[in-house]
Amino acid sequence: MLVDKTRVQLCHGRTPLEFLPNLTRSLGGPNIFIKRDDCSGFATGGNKGRKLEYLVADAIAKGATHLLTTGAVQSNHVRQTAAAAAKMGLRCLALLEDKVDVPTDAYQHNGNRLLTDIFGSEVKTYPAGTNMAEVVQQQVSILQMRGFVPYVVPMGGSTAVGNLGYVSCAEELMAQAKEQGFDIDHLVVTTGSGGTHAGLLAGLLALKSKTRLTGISIMGTHQGQTDLVKRQTAETLELIGAGDSYDPGAVRVEDGYVGASYGIPTDAGLAAISRLAREEAILLDPVYTGKAMSGLIDLVEQGRFAKSDNIVFLHTGGYVGLFAYADTFLK
Repeated sequence: MLVDKTRVQLCHGRTPLEFLPNLTRSLGGPNIFIKRDDCSGFATGGNKGRKLEYLVADAIAKGATHLLTTGAVQSNHVRQTAAAAAKMGLRCLALLEDKVDVPTDAYQHNGNRLLTDIFGSEVKTYPAGTNMAEVVQQQVSILQMRGFVPYVVPMGGSTAVGNLGYVSCAEELMAQAKEQGFDIDHLVVTTGSGGTHAGLLAGLLALKSKTRLTGISIMGTHQGQTDLVKRQTAETLELIGAGDSYDPGAVRVEDGYVGASYGIPTDAGLAAISRLAREEAILLDPVYTGKAMSGLIDLVEQGRFAKSDNIVFLHTGGYVGLFAYADTFLK
């Protein structure tokens, strides 16, 4: 095993690796599979559960009483952090920046925002443009003065420790493909805060896999996102003792599918959501996986892959966000 660090048990176990016959057929090839991390079994599923297994273990080892984290109002990460705190007997303080210009009642109160409340997190909301790093430090100081021990979980849980969840996922995925009798030529994933992308790449590099990993950016430019993932990949490889496996040239980012900005749905992303729902009965979300799937579909239609290639799309979850964007789908 690549990872021997202590973790807590949040997710149910290995998530499914499924073939998508209808999408494969409608696109005319290549063979498209999906890694169902939306089916992790923890707090409606999603990629943050894997990261939080290692982050919460680290927090407990350090005597934490609180998990303190940040994100947008509809953050999947904040929802799962709140759930992890509840499950492990910790308190959660969520600091939300209202940085996405969607002023509807559904966005402000439904979806992930609603579940964060239901999981029992304390929530503080700040206007767009707030220096959230300063806010975090202020809240850490307040909690410490009250005698508590806060553990800061950065946005997305994207630290070398959190990324271990996706080092393990890479190992799990390669084993599943071997069991099913095929090689993965390409792996496609959403890339935002960078940790899932970096963890997967670190795992693939440590395994000396020939699978090519591509991140579809949902927030950053090509250069900014590439630099972010390079740094996190290097740090993650060092943590697992495989620093000599680092290859900066293996970081591949496509940034043409962000649209207007983070959190604002694109027409192509909405079309991808409808397509997967109607062809494969799989739910994507408007912020992350919808945009990433629209990127994969576009790259296939551009002829960027061979017809015989086996492509795995890693589903990072987030369908709860559909309820926050109900007005978009009801137009």
